Amino acid sequence: MLENLQKIPVLARLASRIPPAQFGRYLLVGVWNTIFGYSSYALLTAALTPRVPYAYVWASVISGVLNITNAFFGYKVFIFKTKGNHLREWFRCLLVYSGGIAVGTSLLPPTVFVLRHFTRADASAPYIAGALWMGLNVVSSFLGHKTFSFAPVRNVAVPTLGDPK
Repeated sequence: MLENLQKIPVLARLASRIPPAQFGRYLLVGVWNTIFGYSSYALLTAALTPRVPYAYVWASVISGVLNITNAFFGYKVFIFKTKGNHLREWFRCLLVYSGGIAVGTSLLPPTVFVLRHFTRADASAPYIAGALWMGLNVVSSFLGHKTFSFAPVRNVAVPTLGDPK
């Protein structure tokens, strides 16, 4: 099965950019990030629900910043093992995740609506929707972090002019 998938050029290129050992560490840190991230989202949703409308949207935004910071340290220390550049890498990590957070947060209300109206999940719809959107960022965020957030700083050679004669 895996051999057949690797015959597809797009999937073969994608697989060649993901070192197995590094991706394995990414998945392990991802398990922790998922537990931490979903717990913070669920706790904030529960705490804010009686106080503000659309509490799950606010919980998503607030927990997003906490979750990115938690993930950043796991990626930096265990996966990409970079030294220094903490603030630059954190901002880059924030950029990689911000797209997913924006899409996920904007799609939470319609997803909650669909779950509430087409399933028996009423009170649990925000929790199910949050879990669904959280699960979609695994491979895309890994590639973003590998190629942008924690990519080695490239020294650009400045061309020099030859000896004037």
